[in-house]
Amino acid sequence: MHAIESIYNGELNTRSKHLKSGSIISTDAPIDNMGKGEAFSPTDLLAASLGSCMLTIMGIAAKSREIQLNGTTLTINKIMGTNPRKVAEIVIEIYMVQNPYTLEDKRILEYAAINCPVAKSLHPELIQNVIFYY
Repeated sequence: MHAIESIYNGELNTRSKHLKSGSIISTDAPIDNMGKGEAFSPTDLLAASLGSCMLTIMGIAAKSREIQLNGTTLTINKIMGTNPRKVAEIVIEIYMVQNPYTLEDKRILEYAAINCPVAKSLHPELIQNVIFYY
């Protein structure tokens, strides 16, 4: 069974539906690549997927150790390369909510983030710059 169904709506716009939940995500090409920039671009979703995966895997690790992670936020900056046009670097800044964390807590959470499935699925040339703020 398919998990996602996508349709091209024209004008460099797509809509994808998660078939189990019915959630919908729209994309639009960015202004610097012939689009209107009216929604996430596909490369924005790539960057957002990495950040969401990091938080999710950190959440799994935190839950098993009873570490408070609720309210932890991150910001993402996607840097595009040229020739070929691709995502060259993703900078993720993670702002940890609980303080203090033990050194072991920090080690476990940071390991979980940088080893999440999306991070491990991306091409090794893509720079993943992850910064934690405690």
